[in-house]
Amino acid sequence: MNGRGAGGPNGDKELLARRFEADRGHLRAVAYRMLGSLSEAEDAVQEAWFKLSRTDVSAVENLSGWLTTVVGRVCLDMLRSRGSRREDPLEYYVPDPVVRLPDTTDPEQAAELTESVGLALLVVLETLSPAERLAFVLHDMFAVSFDEIARIVDRTPAATRQLASRARRRVQDSTPAAGPDARRQREIAEAFLAAANGGDFEGLLAVLDPDVVLRADGGRVLAAASKVVRGAEAVISQALMYAKFRQASLPVVVNGAPAYLAVADGRPSVLMAFTIAGDRIVGLQVLADPERLAALDLSEEDLARAAF
Repeated sequence: MNGRGAGGPNGDKELLARRFEADRGHLRAVAYRMLGSLSEAEDAVQEAWFKLSRTDVSAVENLSGWLTTVVGRVCLDMLRSRGSRREDPLEYYVPDPVVRLPDTTDPEQAAELTESVGLALLVVLETLSPAERLAFVLHDMFAVSFDEIARIVDRTPAATRQLASRARRRVQDSTPAAGPDARRQREIAEAFLAAANGGDFEGLLAVLDPDVVLRADGGRVLAAASKVVRGAEAVISQALMYAKFRQASLPVVVNGAPAYLAVADGRPSVLMAFTIAGDRIVGLQVLADPERLAALDLSEEDLARAAF
């Protein structure tokens, strides 16, 4: 992250605004990994702009780096606040997905948000303490030095290094191995949906890892639908959950992975994203929260493409 001082006692406001806009995509990517929430990531980036506009940064040599640490500090505060007021069991939480149609070029903004960050990784990041998450995300994903991170978490660089090390072990132990290429992953997801719609038990067993985990998040409105299901046979038993995809569904890409969106009355009703390692499905992320589904970045024209 290279940058230059803004110049002037308080910097030229127009120049600062242009510099900030140039870094906005990067800052959103940092905040999204820290928070797993698109709306909160936007809030964090906006707060960074407020801090920039009120701060004399004429002596700052690396404005991009300065903004990254500011966003990190804002996200840390948000994570700590979230932890004190979270009511839903953490295991039911599915992070906000970044959704696009498979036949569209990934927009730059979406690419910055989702590069190397699938929903499965975001779920693991949710299990870290706020300080561990900050240390891991800033150091391992964005190459921020431990000296800089230490100032954010108010610890020594050595202690900060330990935070990142603990987080890294948790991530490595919990994150699935890399899957096959995108086309093969889509074939596996299609095979799962076809078998589910046809009641093909053997077909489902063929594509599910024996230790597959399904995580469903219904949000506040459909809290009863929130659950974690472990094991292939238990996942297969969730017939009602897959029934919605027998009506109208739209193939989409979620954080770079294959997914399907069930559509009812022209509105998203359930999103199912797949985590695939080898040739087996090791994770299913099911988002049924009406509030978050309504916020997906898909047009009415996109939703009309759902096939029966």
